[in-house]
Amino acid sequence: MLTIGQLARRFGLSRSTLLYYDSIGLLTPSGRSPSNYRLYSDADLERMELIDVYRKAGLPLADIVRVLASDGDSLADLLRDRLRALNVEVRKLRRQQQMIVELMQGDVELQTVRSLDKQGWISILRATGLSDDEMVRWHVEFERLSPAGHGEFLESLGIEADEIAEIRRQSREAG
Repeated sequence: MLTIGQLARRFGLSRSTLLYYDSIGLLTPSGRSPSNYRLYSDADLERMELIDVYRKAGLPLADIVRVLASDGDSLADLLRDRLRALNVEVRKLRRQQQMIVELMQGDVELQTVRSLDKQGWISILRATGLSDDEMVRWHVEFERLSPAGHGEFLESLGIEADEIAEIRRQSREAG
């Protein structure tokens, strides 16, 4: 059995966080010491490990309570929702990144922080010996094997939405 302090240290949490988890029914200690201290069993430790993983994935505590109460039945749905939310956030961050790059045009330090753009990527592919036809085939395969990943990759290069749509359309048609 672990005390609240031992469990808190193990997971890098504060004692008050574990008290809060107890108050919302997320992690209730299995026992009490003769001095009435909270004691956590191996099963509690396993539950805390799941809570820790779900928190690191960004799930809200209320969702974690529901997942653990339902034996994980709704976990896949919650993870899909979280992934969708992350994808939206990543798109917003990419737009912010592109905006900052545009605002910093001509800044010498930009070269150290700038992400690879479309022309940089094309230069790399050409340097490896890929012809135009091979680059098209690369896009075709990327679109076929991972359509969402292909779209996200193109977005990360700072390509406009209409051009992305056209590249993806051509890739699907050529495949």
